[in-house]
Amino acid sequence: MKLYQRHLLRQLEQTLSNNKSVLLLGPRQVGKSTLIRDTLSKKYSFDTILLQDPQQRIKYEKDPSQLIREYELSNSSNLIYVDEIQKVPSLFDSIQYLIDEHKKQFILTGSSARKLRRSHSNLLPGRLILHKLDPLMWGELGLSKKSYIPEIGLKNFQGLDGQTPNDLMVYGSLPEIISISSDLKKPLLRSYSTVYLEEEIRAEALSRNIGIFSSFLQLAASESGSCPNFTNISNQTGISLITVKEYYQILFDTLIIHKLPPFIKKSRRRISKSSKYYFFDIGVRNAIADFPIEDNLSNIDKGLLFEHFIVLEIFRRQNLTNDFNLYYWRTQSGLEVDLIIEKDKAFIPIEIKSGSNIKLKNLSGLIAFMEEYEIKKGYVVSMDEKPYRLDDRITVIPWNYL
Repeated sequence: MKLYQRHLLRQLEQTLSNNKSVLLLGPRQVGKSTLIRDTLSKKYSFDTILLQDPQQRIKYEKDPSQLIREYELSNSSNLIYVDEIQKVPSLFDSIQYLIDEHKKQFILTGSSARKLRRSHSNLLPGRLILHKLDPLMWGELGLSKKSYIPEIGLKNFQGLDGQTPNDLMVYGSLPEIISISSDLKKPLLRSYSTVYLEEEIRAEALSRNIGIFSSFLQLAASESGSCPNFTNISNQTGISLITVKEYYQILFDTLIIHKLPPFIKKSRRRISKSSKYYFFDIGVRNAIADFPIEDNLSNIDKGLLFEHFIVLEIFRRQNLTNDFNLYYWRTQSGLEVDLIIEKDKAFIPIEIKSGSNIKLKNLSGLIAFMEEYEIKKGYVVSMDEKPYRLDDRITVIPWNYL
């Protein structure tokens, strides 16, 4: 699989250079192990503990203090990499001891925060710096007007491997998916749900009935980008309402979905107070929902897919910088703004349109929000080629200028 320069690499290096340890979380197959073992290892040497290896996992499950005995007197390395830490959360106490008493540093990776929280693990505040890794971002693919990575720069907006927005709206941007030929993308995406169900759900005993959870997962994927009606899902699947809510929490805890909360600042209008959910990768979402994984899929439901394309990129930037909050806004009468960015106590409303040549008459939700909260500047992200102003308040920005 091709190696990609990841924006997060600089932050990981900064954390380690400040003598802090790393907790790196991300869904399966986003490239956590590749980033550590094939990229970070060029600058740092470390010992490696792979907890997906049954022999190592069982050893530390039986006796977590074994880690202390192995490393408290060891001079082999001051940096220790532990993969899939959620499989043995009891190791955290031993890790804390080695950090505090023997000045060891750790790089811990995991694909689920659920088992860590459920086991009441000590996540070592002040010692571990949490980072999150997502599928490939636009800048990492050379798709943005401005990239944080100078070596990539502009590539005619076609990406380093010829990826176009339509490709990403169908197949997503998991590193392995980007790297392989088109005929292999579909079966690999189809297999992701099986791997997820086996590795995360069955292995961690998060659901007793894997068949029922699989049916729920398909329905949840088809509802991605919406405010799911838990009662309707319960009726369609025969799963209790309480269990449906629990299943959504499982998806959130295992990093499969992002939650977009409603903007509920006091208003004269009746405001929706339900959250929206987005699957972490469009290709995975399309495959799990059992949609046709074909090039023309982006033409069938382009509005929703383009919205996913934009929203997921901004979620990934939020995970990278952690310096702004995200919301959406919807009234009971149907007025809506797709995204609201809160940064430095300012609010930036963004409407997402999959077309071009945008007209003010099609932006009633954005205009209503700006009037309601006296917002002076609003934006539309579109498929246009150049930015332009609709009036002195609203600017249209092509997606690759975002």
